[in-house]
Amino acid sequence: MATTQHSPRGSWNSKLGFVLAAAGSAVGLGNIWGFPTQVADNGGAAFILIYLVCCLLVGFPVMIAELAIGRKTQKNPVGAFKALSNGNKLVPLIGYWGVICGVMILSFYVVISGWTLAYVFEEIFYFLGLEAAAQYVGDLSNGFKNSIFTLFFMLLTILVVTGGVSKGIERATKTLMPVLLAILVILIVYILTLDGAREGVAMYFKPDFSTIDANLLLSALGQAFFSLSLGMGALITYGSYLNKKQNIVESAAYVTIFDIGIAVIAGLLVIPAMFVAQAGGVQIFNPETGALFSSVTLVFDVLPEMFHNVGGIIGLLMGITFFILLGLAALTSSISLLEVPVSYVIDEHGLNRKKSAWLVGGLVGVISVVVSYELYLIDVFVNIFNEIGLPLGGLMICIFLGYFWKTENALLELKDGYKNVENGNFSPLWIILIKYISPILIALVLITTIWSLIT
Repeated sequence: MATTQHSPRGSWNSKLGFVLAAAGSAVGLGNIWGFPTQVADNGGAAFILIYLVCCLLVGFPVMIAELAIGRKTQKNPVGAFKALSNGNKLVPLIGYWGVICGVMILSFYVVISGWTLAYVFEEIFYFLGLEAAAQYVGDLSNGFKNSIFTLFFMLLTILVVTGGVSKGIERATKTLMPVLLAILVILIVYILTLDGAREGVAMYFKPDFSTIDANLLLSALGQAFFSLSLGMGALITYGSYLNKKQNIVESAAYVTIFDIGIAVIAGLLVIPAMFVAQAGGVQIFNPETGALFSSVTLVFDVLPEMFHNVGGIIGLLMGITFFILLGLAALTSSISLLEVPVSYVIDEHGLNRKKSAWLVGGLVGVISVVVSYELYLIDVFVNIFNEIGLPLGGLMICIFLGYFWKTENALLELKDGYKNVENGNFSPLWIILIKYISPILIALVLITTIWSLIT
């Protein structure tokens, strides 16, 4: 893999470095706990099949669009849309919205990520018989404790981003992603040896096509969109560090496959683990509704109880390893979330990377401390900036590329690195998807989400 020529903004050293960084942006807590519980609640493998189709119809084409915009302009989301706006003052608002979403999502994401670190200590204290200390660090409602772990996680994120694109983000994700995958495989191998795991595997891979309805389709589409980190400018930012020799279509395909693969593999860990917990006497279904407990409850209540029931050094190692896994997944995403506003400050305001990272990271840290004490803000921010903000951003990107910048200009950008992009079936199919299919499907998710929130 050829080394790229570095620009003052930074650039990726290799194609592998970019793919792992972009995949790390996409692979987060939602893949590890969100996807498995969606599968369990929506017909097992039937949901997986619909999810795969949605990734191809929406996730993949929109990812190509974001990367093309980023590489064409070599700028952050705001600068990118300014550069392509032809003087239209409304177009840059798409970029501003992406930056705002990145900041606000990060402000609650680091709180939840801090919980993963806290539960590493919870497992250790429980093993040592220090139950009071275990209960203290495991108390999700303790604002002071939450803020300490939140700020520590924010510090880790800032330190990676201050290192720059190649020496910070790329170097970190080249290490973190293989470690994350290795931990997943190790945990799966062990979980599958325990009582109850076989029932979980059967539920996971057995499709129940009777569950397929409009709600399942929208859930799968929403999961595909959110899990790929679309609509907030992260991939525009990462795309701006690409060189002209890189094949964007090929790279987007690798990132999509990697993200789907991690999600599916994570399901093979979490769903069997749920049934192992049930076999050990832990309640995983809500007795009133018959539905699975919420994903947050599952991860920070049900699974630790399973590790405690396993007991001994094996239970300790399982618990620590699992929450380190969650922490690594969270870190790869928080890095990209912080990079979006940091790149904006660097490009638009002329600050160097170190000052930008500490300035933006400090601002996000202040907001996250407030969230640590006022946990109801997590649901508020999720509804506004995640469930509404991201599909809104994705919809605006599709409309902008399809009807303002024009697909023919995007294809000219894709030709750098993919000379034959206009030959064969890819080009006409991508144009249809980005101009018609993807925006219609994203709009359906957006409208349905807004309707569910106001009714």
